[in-house]
Amino acid sequence: QVQLVESGGGLVQAGDSLRLSCVASGRAFSRYGMGWFRQAPGTEREFVAAISWTGDSTRYADSGKGRFTISRENAKNTVYLQMNSLKPEDTAVYYCAAAYVGGVSSLTSDYNSWGQGTQVTVSS
Repeated sequence: QVQLVESGGGLVQAGDSLRLSCVASGRAFSRYGMGWFRQAPGTEREFVAAISWTGDSTRYADSGKGRFTISRENAKNTVYLQMNSLKPEDTAVYYCAAAYVGGVSSLTSDYNSWGQGTQVTVSS
């Protein structure tokens, strides 16, 4: 397994942008499919975006299509989530997750390593 640490969250206004980062420790990061999920208070954790271990496939939840971009930089053991045109409904704790030789699953059960999360708050 890998250990994951997210960063980049914060308080922003509607329409602003943020870039979240997730750094993985451990070997073979390039063999892990990576996902971003989020959880708002009182709700279940939901899928945001995923990138396959090969990096040639991505998937997005409808809520983020056209606004969010997931990417990875294997040389830095890092996956990113660029979020543009943020809305108040994007407010949540954002979690990074990893799945060995994973694809672009939207299911939390397909991921076996999780970070602690980073808070994103978007004010109106």
